[in-house]
Amino acid sequence: MKSISIIKPDDWHLHLREGQILEAVLPATINSFRRAIVMPNLIPPVTNVEMAMTYRQDILNVCPADCVFEPLMTLYLTDHTLPAEVQAAAENPHIHAFKLYPVGVTTNSASGVTSLPDLMPTLEAMAEYQLPLLVHGEVTDPTIDVFDREAVFIEHVMSPLLDAVPGLKVVFEHLTTRQGVEFVIDAGDNVAATLTAHHLLLNRNAMFNQGICPHHYCLPVLKREEHRQALLAVAVSGNHKFFLGTDSAPHDRARKESSCGCGGIFSAPVALELYAQIFEDNNALDKLEGFASLYGPEFYGLPVNQERITLKNEAWQVPTIIQAGTEEIVPLCAGEILRWRLGTDRAEPEKGSGNS
Repeated sequence: MKSISIIKPDDWHLHLREGQILEAVLPATINSFRRAIVMPNLIPPVTNVEMAMTYRQDILNVCPADCVFEPLMTLYLTDHTLPAEVQAAAENPHIHAFKLYPVGVTTNSASGVTSLPDLMPTLEAMAEYQLPLLVHGEVTDPTIDVFDREAVFIEHVMSPLLDAVPGLKVVFEHLTTRQGVEFVIDAGDNVAATLTAHHLLLNRNAMFNQGICPHHYCLPVLKREEHRQALLAVAVSGNHKFFLGTDSAPHDRARKESSCGCGGIFSAPVALELYAQIFEDNNALDKLEGFASLYGPEFYGLPVNQERITLKNEAWQVPTIIQAGTEEIVPLCAGEILRWRLGTDRAEPEKGSGNS
């Protein structure tokens, strides 16, 4: 197959950051995606409607005048989020969800939730207004092995939460385990999940390939091959509860390669091409459009996009770095040759002079 045409997809889990990093990374998303759920874990976090509207305008100010891109904003759930804030968010057409970060679980999560049971009135308001809760599904108990934190979260947090608030809409973001897949499949129609390209492509060996590979370190971490295979199977199955969310998370190269490197993989410049490659490798290119373009809008109650894009079976080399002002960002698959690429109208990321 030389090319495929699909409805322009949406990214249902995206980090854009701020300032010069936002300016550098947004073009890659605009090229591939019509809309994106934008994560609120800035410093300070985006905790109310006013802050979200300011951040949304910051994003739109970076967009070229002729581009059509819609940032779908989210609010950061804290121990102090009140039902009134949920109502205000529900009444704003640009707010589409709340994000749950257990405190300390990932980048900029110090303001995250310490006790979900104490937020029951707020969660019940979210169920009433049908505002989804987007979940980073890991416990932060240091006694729990890092590779088991998603499975333990399902048992100790997710199941009790849905028992307590059965009408709550939940997106289990960046799912990484067989247990997570089974949980979402068995749950009601109010529960869905996003799958990243990197968790479909890589298992945990990728972090230790001929030495420590910091640009393959993400949160939640890559898991065993058996879990990757479970993710792959459900991604290409056509199950409407699983859809595209890149979790593209740019960090400058110095922070990634430091003695205490931060978690996050910058996949936006290659994500759609990698999804196409993954679906082709699993004889499921006919299922790509549903996964990338249809199931997400269906869950969020949004219209399907009208635009279409073309992916060509045409080799190209991923830049080794993307320059962000004075900083460098290393993309996923830096320097590698990929066999799918967007049509020729794609705007290439700026190439830098560094090494991958």
